[in-house]
Amino acid sequence: MYTNRSISRELSLISLGLIKDKDVFKLSNNQIEEIFESALDSLINYCRDELDNCESELENASQNLLDSELHEGVDSSFSSVRDDLKKSLKKIETVMNTLSITLDFPKLIVSSGQVDIREDVNQRISKIINNLKSIDSDIDQAMEGWRLKRLPRIDRDILRLAYLDINFLDTPFAVACNEAVNLANKYSDMQGRKFINGVLRRLQTVKLQ
Repeated sequence: MYTNRSISRELSLISLGLIKDKDVFKLSNNQIEEIFESALDSLINYCRDELDNCESELENASQNLLDSELHEGVDSSFSSVRDDLKKSLKKIETVMNTLSITLDFPKLIVSSGQVDIREDVNQRISKIINNLKSIDSDIDQAMEGWRLKRLPRIDRDILRLAYLDINFLDTPFAVACNEAVNLANKYSDMQGRKFINGVLRRLQTVKLQ
């Protein structure tokens, strides 16, 4: 289940990905707001696509299950289909949770006592833009021979958001790392996830200059 801050981080990550490197220092508040709206649309569309994929997986697994029941003495096949069905159901449960939270997003913004997600995302993007050089420089120091610019854009932005949490927003280190790992698990590949984990451990010793 998402928390408001988790949604903020994910929308911030998607928003950063929509900003071209050459435009990063030239964005007005209105442009950042437009990027936020595009990021929200992207997240909702992503959830819908995932839901469609899950529906297709469930239909395939269910058909295989029915086919296996028509044949006697194929217990191993039945076991395999049953496992596929369990995986499909688990994925559907996860996506349904994501989708229900995302589609309730307007409620989260206007509800009393809730974190204002829109402002939080705008703040995160603005702080990264305004402090990009120092953020990237400090992350470079934690990369032991690598340079941040050599990483895929999505991995760079996950690390930037984690650094922002740790050094600008007073987020507990363990929470910031856990949120970054969750984003990496969803948006990066296996190599990227391993690299991000390593940099995050070293980031604990990096302080804002």
